[in-house]
Amino acid sequence: MQTVNIHEAKSQLSRLIEAAVSGEEVVIAKAGTPVVRLVSVEQKPKLRFGLMKGKIKIADDFDAPLPDEVLATFEGR
Repeated sequence: MQTVNIHEAKSQLSRLIEAAVSGEEVVIAKAGTPVVRLVSVEQKPKLRFGLMKGKIKIADDFDAPLPDEVLATFEGR
């Protein structure tokens, strides 16, 4: 973890951002007291359609009506 004062953070922002992107935590302090933490933003993985193709099986009757005894449980009968 790297701690820098606000003045240094202003003049070295690009370097501090690179440090944060590479995984280092950077703390910015005011008069020696930590006030903010600079960390990289986690990137969400891109959504890839078809990634699970062939790994998931949907039953042919998945949308068939429920049996009466199961339906009664949901309807409070």
